[in-house]
Amino acid sequence: MAHTVWIARHGNRQDFVDPDWPKTAERPYDPGLSPDGIVQARQLAERMESEVISALFASPFLRAVETAHQIAEVLDLPIFIEPGMSEWFNPEWFPDAPQTMPSDLLVEHFPRVDLTYSSKIRPRYPETEDDAMRRSAEAAHAIAESFSDPVLLVGHGASVAGATVGLDPEAVIRECGLCCLFKIVRHTDKWQMELCADVSHLNEVGVENRFN
Repeated sequence: MAHTVWIARHGNRQDFVDPDWPKTAERPYDPGLSPDGIVQARQLAERMESEVISALFASPFLRAVETAHQIAEVLDLPIFIEPGMSEWFNPEWFPDAPQTMPSDLLVEHFPRVDLTYSSKIRPRYPETEDDAMRRSAEAAHAIAESFSDPVLLVGHGASVAGATVGLDPEAVIRECGLCCLFKIVRHTDKWQMELCADVSHLNEVGVENRFN
């Protein structure tokens, strides 16, 4: 079992800076990173360069994959797509299950995506907040049990919070800013959050507490 799990949120998203973007998008519920979001992701990657990470996992949503891509380039790692870290399938946000980029296109755009990894944990539309928190917690535990060295998960506000609290039920999360970073360490048989929503690696901190 892994002794350290790092968890990060994606960077700023295209539709946060351009509200009209979804009107012409092929997949309107799967925005990529905005230009400043790419900068945030690069700064997060630079922060992780000094850490030992054995495996990198990302939600299948484009903004999470793009964030993970910046990290993968710095750490020379493949990207494993983990649906358990997906966006919260909130029916107030989505009229039906949101569509993400097909796997073949993901690999075409991001060659570090490794499709040999297969997760059994997937969101089911619609989800309550508790549902989203629970399945991201299950994903974090499943990954931690399968990998013995430090891992990094990239997700969304709700899945980042769910994975963190799922490992450390005593963790208190009041913020989950863009490209923030959590560190959860296992001591004997108990996990403890040692870093909470850290954004000290960002030159310009755009704290965004929306879950999506």
